[in-house]
Amino acid sequence: MFILYAVVAGLLVGYALGGRLEMIAETRFRWGWLALAALVIQVVLFSPLADGLGDASRWIYVGSTAMVVAVMAANIRITGLPITLVGALSNLAAIVANGGSMPASPAALAVVGGSIHSGQTNSVVVARPALEPLTDIFALPIWLPFANVFSIGDVLIGIGVAIAIAAAMRPRSAPA
Repeated sequence: MFILYAVVAGLLVGYALGGRLEMIAETRFRWGWLALAALVIQVVLFSPLADGLGDASRWIYVGSTAMVVAVMAANIRITGLPITLVGALSNLAAIVANGGSMPASPAALAVVGGSIHSGQTNSVVVARPALEPLTDIFALPIWLPFANVFSIGDVLIGIGVAIAIAAAMRPRSAPA
């Protein structure tokens, strides 16, 4: 849910810079269908609908995250998306290095008043996670809507998305 804050920030900055929402429609975004497929897979994967998948869910998660990386790479020419690509690669590296799950810091989980549930989740608590600086070591305060743990990759994805939205809202200048 961290990305929702990035979307709002991008829209606010876009408007503050004189942008218009309808300008976003002029951005040529490649492989949007694949991004949507990855989102749907992850929503289903981390819901009760995926109960019973066992270890397969980890590799489905890796695959759907790799789909996001592919979409960001296909759209690297869009302002902000190179930053998003680095964030997605960071998350993918942490997930792969930890056997198909994103480790969450117990301290970060405590901030959001949570722990890892027994059901489907993308987070695990690991005593010594591989690539620990890239894992979910940060937390939004519990008083914020959608408080959750997040990684430096999520921060980069959020920054890239906010920049992409704000830039896409700006009027295009006519060629000289």
